Amino acid sequence: MEKLFEKLDEIYDEIVSIRRYLHEYPELSFEEVKTAEYIATYHEKLGHDIRTGVGGNGVVAYLKGDRPGPTIALRADFDALPILEQTDVPFKSKNDGVMHACGHDGHTATLLGLAKVLNSMKAELEGTVVFIHQHAEELPPGGAISMIEDGCLDGVDVIFGTHLQAQMPVGEIGYRVGAIQAAPDRFDIKIQGRGGHGAYPHQTIDSIVVGGQLINNLQQIVSRKVDPLDSAVLSVTSFEAKNPYNVIADYAEMIGTVRTFKEETRDFIEKEMERVVRGTCDVNGADFEFTYTRGYPTLINHKEETEFVAKLAEDVPGVNKVAETEPVMGGEDYAYYLQHVKGTFFFTGAENPEWKDSYPHHHPKFDIDERALLIAAKVLGKATLEYMKVHAKAAVK
Repeated sequence: MEKLFEKLDEIYDEIVSIRRYLHEYPELSFEEVKTAEYIATYHEKLGHDIRTGVGGNGVVAYLKGDRPGPTIALRADFDALPILEQTDVPFKSKNDGVMHACGHDGHTATLLGLAKVLNSMKAELEGTVVFIHQHAEELPPGGAISMIEDGCLDGVDVIFGTHLQAQMPVGEIGYRVGAIQAAPDRFDIKIQGRGGHGAYPHQTIDSIVVGGQLINNLQQIVSRKVDPLDSAVLSVTSFEAKNPYNVIADYAEMIGTVRTFKEETRDFIEKEMERVVRGTCDVNGADFEFTYTRGYPTLINHKEETEFVAKLAEDVPGVNKVAETEPVMGGEDYAYYLQHVKGTFFFTGAENPEWKDSYPHHHPKFDIDERALLIAAKVLGKATLEYMKVHAKAAVK
């Protein structure tokens, strides 16, 4: 294992350079053409068998070791967000209004660096490594499900993945058996009232007033209808009804998100929302349109593989704490992979404790401590080699 760590240390500067290049040239979900080309070219130079256009813009590369053994998949996403970057780093985004504000540039750099090192250890590998570079994690339906349908998991025995966490100190690894990330859903509501002159409200059905009542009523679903021990979130994130100052709005539109862990809670909230929307509008004589769109499923880690990674991470250089983390309400389409094969998804701390300010994911000033890239590569690399060592004999027919 020392050889793996030493080789990763040797190319740390290259990993950082890759991350910074990708940060300068971010691409939005389902538009990641040049990023996919960059990834494919990197693997081609290593001599890996590759597939491009997997499920869209996905890239899958294969490294077959010289010895027989299990097939292990490692996944990294590579899409960016529609955010105008406000950092002052020298590698700031050159694509206005597009930014790597969630660490996907770091995920990709980590996996490419690890691919290079594992390639140099091909003679010692007991099995096959599948490098899954996934597009469109940020925007449902996401890239994972289409890549799976296109065969990215064919023959895979186990999958490992990590997410850099900007508000977890560098050197920490967070794991959790079972549900670790929520199912993220979206809702769209249009309230159709009857507009009119602001001086004669009695002649109208004020969609803004109805919408205000509706927001309050919706909040009571979680606070008064869902068991307090069962985590759920319902947030109205946009409310629009633009008019001149003397015009009562004819219609109002709102969008928002629901986050849950249990499928039965998800079903209940969807049905309850429609009941509340209908009731609120009926009372006020308004019509409505309600659309509930399901996002990714809850990300549920497998017990054996999660405990396996948590244990081995304790002895990885740079790691000073391995701890069970609380579930988070953010969603991840990595969940789809775990519905098909066993595996786990863990968090790698990426917050620099010396920074005066650290910003959360999806913030225009988001940044990471790049030492986290090396730690993530070492944990994923060790998980790969240790899993091969344990399961190689079982894989031999």
